[in-house]
Amino acid sequence: MNRAFNRKKDKSWMHTPEALAKHYIAYNAKFLGNTEVEAPKGTEVVKDAVRKLKFQRHIKKSEGQKIPKVELQISIYGVKILDPKTKDVQHNCQLHRISFCADDKTDKRIFTFICKDSESNKHLCYVFDSEKCAEEITLTIGQAFDLAYKKFLESGGKDVETRKQIGSLQKRIQELETENSELKKQLQELEEQLMIAHVPPAGSISMKPQSTDIFDMVPFSPVTPLVPTLASNGCPPPPPTTLPPDIRKDLFGAEPFDPFTCGAADFPPDIQSKLDEMQHHLVHQLDQEVQEVPEDQPGPRDQNLLGLPASLKYVSHLI
Repeated sequence: MNRAFNRKKDKSWMHTPEALAKHYIAYNAKFLGNTEVEAPKGTEVVKDAVRKLKFQRHIKKSEGQKIPKVELQISIYGVKILDPKTKDVQHNCQLHRISFCADDKTDKRIFTFICKDSESNKHLCYVFDSEKCAEEITLTIGQAFDLAYKKFLESGGKDVETRKQIGSLQKRIQELETENSELKKQLQELEEQLMIAHVPPAGSISMKPQSTDIFDMVPFSPVTPLVPTLASNGCPPPPPTTLPPDIRKDLFGAEPFDPFTCGAADFPPDIQSKLDEMQHHLVHQLDQEVQEVPEDQPGPRDQNLLGLPASLKYVSHLI
């Protein structure tokens, strides 16, 4: 408890206890900023911090920057510094971390308090400028200290420990929410990258063409066995389908004729006998025609009626 609070100890406070215990008291002021100090309390410590921040603010003002306005919400739980328009919390100074509070007697518009930062454990001095309410704000913070101390005595110190645990849990929740948002962002980026990788651009699908001849036909080799190759997706081709014997025959019940594989033994016996008979009759007729030609005529015996050489009969016997 500092001197600014002690000198008003015997006087009545400005606000009702319910206003600070169940709600808060709001003030508007200009925020000069905060700076690190070496000690948690002391008038000289505060004076040095005020001098330093005033000089920095004077330089910023010469550059055209205005002093930002803030809203102070004071309660038995601490002092919150908010943006007056958006109500965003810029600083949340818990009451048990505030070690010193005083208004400047040489400049009635300036008031300060020293608070220990929860993250860095450094002592920071906050400096404000209020044209009419500097002393009133200091007394309101003093009244909040007095009510918090009485509540501490009534609860046997358990309430302060509970508030500390709640504060640490709230801080941990905020850290987890920030980490969760970062992980969601990274997951979304990975999903977008996977979608781009799996979807090729239009016109980029290329298949290896099969080699063909000059007539754009696949060359056929009867001596080379057909070996099934893998498809473009790496899957084996389906097995060849074999038709039943009755489906492979034509409309008249006969199998298709293949001149490359068909031989003399492939014909039925009746057709083969007729072919042999026709061939024998033709050869016999050619022999008779050759014998009827007179021997004194030159050349007739060397040719038959068809104008073919006589030696053809020997060829015909070989057929």
